[in-house]
Amino acid sequence: MVAVELPYNCSMETVISTAAPMPRKFFRKYLPSHESVRNNRHIARFGGFLRHPNLWHLNRHSVAGGVAVGMFSGLVPGPLQMLAAALLAVPLRVNLPVALATTLYTNPFTIGPLYLLAYLIGRLIIGGDGAPLSPPPEMEWSRLGASLDAFLGWVLSMGAPLAFGLLALALILAALGYACVQIGWRAYVIRAWRQRRHLRSKHAS
Repeated sequence: MVAVELPYNCSMETVISTAAPMPRKFFRKYLPSHESVRNNRHIARFGGFLRHPNLWHLNRHSVAGGVAVGMFSGLVPGPLQMLAAALLAVPLRVNLPVALATTLYTNPFTIGPLYLLAYLIGRLIIGGDGAPLSPPPEMEWSRLGASLDAFLGWVLSMGAPLAFGLLALALILAALGYACVQIGWRAYVIRAWRQRRHLRSKHAS
C-alpha cells in the first residue's frame, strides 16, 4: 500500500472533503436542477422534507448514497422508480438529484436483460427450475400499450424467481454503486492533492 503524506495537522478526510472541485463540477453538469426536482409531481408531495441540506449537497458520502439509492430503485417494477428513489433518499439524507438521475440506468433497452439476470439470480436463490426462461418481448413504439402489456405478462410469468432475483440484484447494484463512487472520488482527490504537492515542491526548489 502506498503511504500518502499529509500536511501537518491535516487529516485525509479534510483533504477529501475540501479538495475535490472536479467531482462536484462533473455531477452539477449532468444533474437536474433543484427547481426541476422540487417541481416534479411525484417529489413535490414531500414538501418541507426537501429542505434538509444533505439532500442537495454534493460530497463523497451524499453522492455515493444517492447512487446506491438510485441503483436500488431503478429495478422497482413499473413507472415508480423515481418515487421509490425519493422515498429512500429523503429519510436516508442522501443526494436527491443523484438518486433520481441514477434510476435512468433502467430504460426500454436495458430492462429486459436486467430482468433476465435477476430471474437467473432468483433461480439460484430459491432453487428449482422455476418457469421456463423465455426472451423478453420486443418493444414496438407504434403499439406501445400492447408492448407494455406483453412485457408485464412476461414479467408475471417468471413469478417468485424474478421477485427474489430483483431484490438481490438491486442490493448488489446498490453496493457496487456506493463502493465505486467512494473509491473513485477518494482516488481522484488523492491524485489531485499529490499533483498540487508536486507543483509546490517544484516552485520551492
